[in-house]
Amino acid sequence: MAAGFLIGMVAALMGVAGGELLILTIVLVFGTDIKVASSLSLAVSLPTMVEAFARYSRGGSFTVLREHARVVAVLALGSIAGTVIGGLLLGVISETILVPALAALLLLSSVKVWQHART
Repeated sequence: MAAGFLIGMVAALMGVAGGELLILTIVLVFGTDIKVASSLSLAVSLPTMVEAFARYSRGGSFTVLREHARVVAVLALGSIAGTVIGGLLLGVISETILVPALAALLLLSSVKVWQHART
């Protein structure tokens, strides 16, 4: 519960769902494999995203969506397509590839956030 609380706070502050942090926590704390952790992360993220959606919509923060509707639509369609293909590849790609890929993604994200914060 403490890990979920911290991940929720970080995700809210950064404006993300926190999936990378959830997957990492589920793998390290609960010892599950990365494929199970990914599924659990989706299940945990859903109520978080619903709550975030409700809070942001009440605060009027979604005006930016109307201003950038094309970007949202293109990214949403790409995300749906990527989710379908990723789901199909889940049984094909081994954990020996997924774990280093997740680590590389987290490292790259950290570097980009650090660079952005410094400018």
